[in-house]
Amino acid sequence: MKLNYKLYPCTSSDAPKHLFILHGLFGMLDNWHNIARKLSEEYTVISIDQRNHGNSPHSEEMSFELMADDLAELMDDLQIATAAIMGHSMGGKTVMRFADLHPDKLNKLIVVDISPRGYKSGHDAYFKAFNTIDFSVCQNRNEADAALAVIEPNAGVRQFLLKNLDRSEKGYHLKFNLKPIESFYPQMISALDFQWLINAPTLFIYGENSGYITGDDILTIEHTFTQASFIEIKDAGHWIHAEQPEAFLKAVGTFLAD
Repeated sequence: MKLNYKLYPCTSSDAPKHLFILHGLFGMLDNWHNIARKLSEEYTVISIDQRNHGNSPHSEEMSFELMADDLAELMDDLQIATAAIMGHSMGGKTVMRFADLHPDKLNKLIVVDISPRGYKSGHDAYFKAFNTIDFSVCQNRNEADAALAVIEPNAGVRQFLLKNLDRSEKGYHLKFNLKPIESFYPQMISALDFQWLINAPTLFIYGENSGYITGDDILTIEHTFTQASFIEIKDAGHWIHAEQPEAFLKAVGTFLAD
């Protein structure tokens, strides 16, 4: 699949290293614009829309294997042999699968606030809302926000979700392809199995208040990721890059520079 992407040329070098960024569930590359722009001071950054998200193509097929292969195909199209890869949440699981399937294309891995283990379902209310709310009848984004507020009281989360609203002659609609994502969701929250040990240097960044990575997870991760390191970001939840961008950028920058 030919993914939509945005390239941020490096501003400090004619021959920089490359960094790919993968967003999470219901996200898109725009969510990472500020981070990508800052990191492009040292790296050529390629931020992507994963399949069925943002402006990338829709497909009834969706799996971490396919999403990892999508990234590998993009690297081949851009003639980038190896790169650092960073993924958040769902994107973090994609990049872990990528490390397993395409280790020759990876030089460093950054996994943001997710572990390879399985998780309990935490998005049922979102799927219910997206299946029942008719955004096409909304006259403006304020009405769409009010409809979504019934199930999501956090204005920041609603703002993130409403970035997926697009408008056409038929009114507002969601950019992401809901049905395949919903069908994929049980796999998304299941534990990853690995064919091999992951030997690339890998940084796991997690929020102090998130709960997505625990002490038990760290022990499990170290069995598979032979060069794993861990950084906890204080006063951050799951959206580390948005809640504590300076601390996040410092952690990423230090890891990539080593």
